[in-house]
Amino acid sequence: LDMLLFVPTALFPQDGGIRYRGLTQEQVGLILPVDYEIEYICRGSRVIVGPKVRKCLSNGTWTEMDHHSRCLLLCPRVWTSLENGRVTVLPPGPPAEGTVLHYSCHAGFLLEGRNISHCTKLGNWDSPKPLVALCYTLLTLLSWPCAVTGKKKLYIGALFPMSGGWPGGQACLPAAQMALDLVNNRSDILPDYELELIYYDSMCDPGEATKLLYDLLYTEPIKIVLMPGCSSVSTLVAEAARMWNLIVFSYGSSSPALSNRQRFPTFFRTHPSATLHNPTRVRLFQKWKWTKIATIQQTTEVFTSTLDDLEQRVKEAGIEISVRQSFLTDPAVAVKNLKRQDARIIVGLFYETEARKVFCEVYKEKLFGKKYVWFLIGWYADNWFKIKDPAINCTVEQMTEAVEGHVTTEIVMLNPETVRGASNLTSQEFLAQLMSRLGGKNPEETGGFQEAPLAYDAVWALALALNKTVAPLRGKGRRLEDFNYNNKDITSEIYRALNTSSFEGVSGHVVFDAQGSRMAWTLIEQLQGGSYKKIGYYDSTKGNLSWYGNDKWIGAGPPADQTVVIEEFRFLSQKLFVSVSVFAGMGILLGIVCLTFNIYNSNVRYIQNSQPYLNNITAVGCVLALAAVFPLGIDGHHVHRSQFPVVCQFRLWLLGLGFSLAYGSMFTKIWWVHTVYTKKDEKKEKRKHLEPWKLYATVGVLLAIDVLSLMIWQIVDPLHITVEKFTKEAPKADLDVLIQPLLEHCSSEKMNTWLGKLSFFNAFLLVGVVYGYKGLLLLLGIFLAYETKSISTEKINDHRAVGMAIYNVAVLCMITAPVTMILSSQQDASFAFASLAIVFSVYITLVVLFVPKMRRLITRGEWQSEQQDTLKTGSSTNNNDEEKSRQLERENRELQKIIQEKEERVTELRNQLAERQALRSRRHTSSQNQNQNHSAPPPPSSQAEPPGYSPGTEQHSLPPSFSNSSNLYQGEGKLSRNHCHNSRLPLLYK
Repeated sequence: LDMLLFVPTALFPQDGGIRYRGLTQEQVGLILPVDYEIEYICRGSRVIVGPKVRKCLSNGTWTEMDHHSRCLLLCPRVWTSLENGRVTVLPPGPPAEGTVLHYSCHAGFLLEGRNISHCTKLGNWDSPKPLVALCYTLLTLLSWPCAVTGKKKLYIGALFPMSGGWPGGQACLPAAQMALDLVNNRSDILPDYELELIYYDSMCDPGEATKLLYDLLYTEPIKIVLMPGCSSVSTLVAEAARMWNLIVFSYGSSSPALSNRQRFPTFFRTHPSATLHNPTRVRLFQKWKWTKIATIQQTTEVFTSTLDDLEQRVKEAGIEISVRQSFLTDPAVAVKNLKRQDARIIVGLFYETEARKVFCEVYKEKLFGKKYVWFLIGWYADNWFKIKDPAINCTVEQMTEAVEGHVTTEIVMLNPETVRGASNLTSQEFLAQLMSRLGGKNPEETGGFQEAPLAYDAVWALALALNKTVAPLRGKGRRLEDFNYNNKDITSEIYRALNTSSFEGVSGHVVFDAQGSRMAWTLIEQLQGGSYKKIGYYDSTKGNLSWYGNDKWIGAGPPADQTVVIEEFRFLSQKLFVSVSVFAGMGILLGIVCLTFNIYNSNVRYIQNSQPYLNNITAVGCVLALAAVFPLGIDGHHVHRSQFPVVCQFRLWLLGLGFSLAYGSMFTKIWWVHTVYTKKDEKKEKRKHLEPWKLYATVGVLLAIDVLSLMIWQIVDPLHITVEKFTKEAPKADLDVLIQPLLEHCSSEKMNTWLGKLSFFNAFLLVGVVYGYKGLLLLLGIFLAYETKSISTEKINDHRAVGMAIYNVAVLCMITAPVTMILSSQQDASFAFASLAIVFSVYITLVVLFVPKMRRLITRGEWQSEQQDTLKTGSSTNNNDEEKSRQLERENRELQKIIQEKEERVTELRNQLAERQALRSRRHTSSQNQNQNHSAPPPPSSQAEPPGYSPGTEQHSLPPSFSNSSNLYQGEGKLSRNHCHNSRLPLLYK
């Protein structure tokens, strides 16, 4: 009973529909609860006439069923008002289809035209408005064609913010009234008209302004122009005014968004756009040679648009916005981010109340002083930072300290020159009259005092433009008083007149650009000692900067736009370089001495048996490796940057060739010894004659591989200089600079591929071409040296010394290679480690290989040549001794095998002997028992004695190694074939 089916179709209005609140599409088709409300809506520009909302009743019907709801077109409201007359609207309400207007005149006036008009369903009136809503007095008709006595009024609808975020109306309203009084008293400007101001307090609030705009448009009289104040209100008014063909003229709007002619086609303003500050700011950035800035803004459209324009301008000027911060109400986080990101030159865009919050946080974060410059908007009150604000917890002294030295850019709102303009007042005379009208109020505490000249000139600009339209309109048979909200012709004439305006006002020269914005000079001020001082002007139209040169800075001059970074190259310690160079030089001298010694004594047999030519190659390689120490220590301190790649080449080639020659010759020796003396006997015999050319060929192959790899490297990916950057360092002195340490390296594009790279993240070694090849040689050399440590040969009599040198070189190289890569960023440690590793390995190699030879030749006097030694002892003595030694070794091994076999046989026989002795004991015991029984002696044993048995063995046994072996040798007689006597066995067995 308390439910109703879906709405009857009869309730749907034509050209409209119903809005169901809180229901889905499926629920709409079912039933609706009692007290549920529906709302009618219309299509297009139609409006609801009749009940707009209906409620479901418990009886299954809707409220106000006897009143129909229709969607009708409205007729123009202009017809509903009549100057000097009355209009009766029947039925009362909006002028929709069926509305009838009845016109009548006030006493003393007559009506020309029909006194009744009907609104049709097309949204039009069926007759023109009586004489365009003008009534004439009887006196006028009797004295026609004489002029009408008295002035006709033209109304200006204005919104002055007397309170709110920007209470600019406090000074701008008196200034506008001053201008109206002067205009209305001028006989040369609008002589037949009187301008009257109808104004409301918008409180700088778009919501409040919407209500007031409705009252201005829909209450008599008709307004010919609208004059809003702050930007947010102007945006609303200017966007709506196009629907009523109204010109909007603002005196206090700076939002760059209002320069959009597509969105605001009838908007003009005497207050320049906020973007006019940006050319001035960019010019100052260039003057003080700043290339990096930061910004902080309040999140509103005017500041966002201004910042977007600034970003575009600084980009064109080659200036970077490194930090961009914004806030809604609390700037604490944004200011901290500026501090954290080292912002120095900061542009602040916010209203005055937020400016106090910002600089309270600036004081807390110490974002002021000689290192910082703030750029603010210049239209704050001069004492804005001294005003007590309960929203902040900073004292006046702290605020004064924080804002000291900041720069403001302000549109020139008061003509600095003593010029009488269109109002016949100088700027100073205007200020005097304004102060009189304000009743002695403090200008610093009066909102909009700086913008008052703009409001004054706005009224004058409008009056001059209207005056300019009188003649063109008269030529078209029109008059200003004919204006209504449907008349585009009069609006177009006013637009053209304003667009071509140019006159001298108290704020300076008044002229508008294509977007309707005022073009003006910019005043540049700086806060010095708690008060603002003018330091220059900038004319953005001509790009001319007028500079007074009285700017003052906390430091020695304008601060840097960022911490000055001084690049400083790290060079090798010269003391370290000289010390290591001395050791390297002494090593080169030692290498030359060893090479000379080896060449001079090359005919001595002991030297000849060490392969002197390979030793010579080793000495040359050591000298080259030591020579590489010098280019390793040469850096930008010694040579120009362009010559550094040559030094890199010397490093690579000297060290590479030195390693190949020195290590390659030693590797060849140890390789040959291993090949000959670790093979089977038959292969040894085949290779017992050493062929020197094979050794030299091996060294040549190793050297060729190294040269080829280095050549390919230099052709495909040549070395070049690279610069490594380190973390910036602060100097000890209190300077606004940082030191950027730099270090030069020799590198190539694929350096890691050529040398190999140690990766600690993957924990494995990516072996490259050079390090991989040489690393394998080092490992193989260690293996060969270990395998041949016990071999003795006269063909290469120093192979043990070579093995020791290989151990040292391999260990030092394998440690040095990864460590120097890790220490590459520490030039002193890297050089010391690499160079000392080279020096030590070379010293060890030279001392191990050559010093024993020198000592032997000196102490033993073995200076004879091979020819002299042959005359004394014969040329084959050494070879015979070697052959005898090999023969004895073979005999010794055979005798050891025989001894082992005989010992095994002795052990077996002794076990048999023990068993037989046990058997004989049992038999002997049994015989004694029989003798006792029969008293007869036991018969002699017929058991044969075991071979080699001696009756006294049990009491006097010999050691197995002598007694058993001696008996067996005599019994077996196997040694006779080698003609060896038993007396030699202990020595041979040992």
